Amino acid sequence: MTSLLPTGKQINLQLGWPSPSLFPSEDLNAAASSVFSSFDVASSALVYGPSRGYVPLRSQMAKFLGSMYHGNPEAIEESRVCIAGGASQNLSNTLLRFADPSYTRRIWMVEPTYFLACPVFEDCGFIGKMRGVPEDDEGIDLGFLERALAETEAEYAGKCEEGRLKTPANGYEKIYKHIIYVVPTFSNPSGKTMSLEHRYSLVRLAIKYDALVISDDVYDFLSWPHEQENYIEGGKLEISPTLVDINRELDPESKWGNTMSNGSFSKIIAPGARVSWAMGTPAFVSFLATTGASISGGNPGHLSSTFVENMLSSGALQTHIEKKLIPTYSSRYYAMVKAIEEYLEPLGVKVITGQPYHSHYRTSDGGGSAAKIQAAGGFFLSISLPSTYQDVPGLAKAALEKEELKIAYGKMFEVKGDAGSKERSKTSFGNSIRLCWSFHEEEAIKEGIMRLRSVLLSYDKI
Repeated sequence: MTSLLPTGKQINLQLGWPSPSLFPSEDLNAAASSVFSSFDVASSALVYGPSRGYVPLRSQMAKFLGSMYHGNPEAIEESRVCIAGGASQNLSNTLLRFADPSYTRRIWMVEPTYFLACPVFEDCGFIGKMRGVPEDDEGIDLGFLERALAETEAEYAGKCEEGRLKTPANGYEKIYKHIIYVVPTFSNPSGKTMSLEHRYSLVRLAIKYDALVISDDVYDFLSWPHEQENYIEGGKLEISPTLVDINRELDPESKWGNTMSNGSFSKIIAPGARVSWAMGTPAFVSFLATTGASISGGNPGHLSSTFVENMLSSGALQTHIEKKLIPTYSSRYYAMVKAIEEYLEPLGVKVITGQPYHSHYRTSDGGGSAAKIQAAGGFFLSISLPSTYQDVPGLAKAALEKEELKIAYGKMFEVKGDAGSKERSKTSFGNSIRLCWSFHEEEAIKEGIMRLRSVLLSYDKI
């Protein structure tokens, strides 16, 4: 087995970033030139932006989201959208606006979880209140979640709530009892996708227990057929409805709703753009956008928002996703899956897929029948190691030291501060490894999998 890359070059299959070669620099440059070539547009771009975001971008975002999720640019009203400075910042703002550590009982995080979300919850005062909810084959164990919610409500029954800091008198009309954090489509780290039935059941639970589901929807627009032979250039997979749309269907009169869609341009333009969006009810997004920092400093992504608006209104972003990102990421995905099948599966390694997620697949012109096929997408997949490998963190350390290969391992994805999550990781996701295909090209991905095989063959399993 011959190395494909020169020694001394690190391969990072942990890094969940898009590679710089995929950044639409020319489109951004054209957008910036268009903005700055007009005195009126440039002036409006360089002042403090409206708290809810640059008005033309809000309008374009509503059309974009309507087209992507519903095939209809008029399906989503502009009043349901606000602009923010990144999905992580928007997560923090949501907690500042709609949660209170003195009242909100728990933060429920799908497990294994996106580990960098934990510090956001801690910064907002929820140290010790985070709890893991295991994944099942469809993305979240709803039975576990409902039992845990009911037990927590029983625990809080009769307790005095005088410690609640945020009240209607202080301008906080809505504080939720529970926060549920999920990545329903191509989850980070597992890559699983919730079925439509699971999504409806989750929203019903949120309504029943006065919970806000924060849905990390940053991978929704990056999808392709799981089987390479089904891939058609320009083909498009239908996207599952957001939890927000399901919430609207189930509880159309709710002022605040029980779901929030948290999206970002970090994965489809570039992380440095620092522009994101939230979708919810009009009242929800309006209140979310008016944190003290936004009232004082204006919308944090205002200048970049003008560039993004130009890319959307010109169609450049839609073309970039269809012509550049999906072909590139699907090719890297196929390369990784093929390498895993060739080099790792003979050692007992398995890809953790859960229940296969199927969607209708159409050509770009919308013609022909829409075949229902297994879908793939996002940035990540997870593999499980045979039980003979007891020390996966040690294996990851050996991979870095001996093979210059960086990987993310199961223990990293525990819910911080939850003893139950730590214990469950020993018998479930603790022997898993998350692999990312977004950063490296196919040659490096294959080489990385070959290096991982070498580590597995040489590493002491006992």
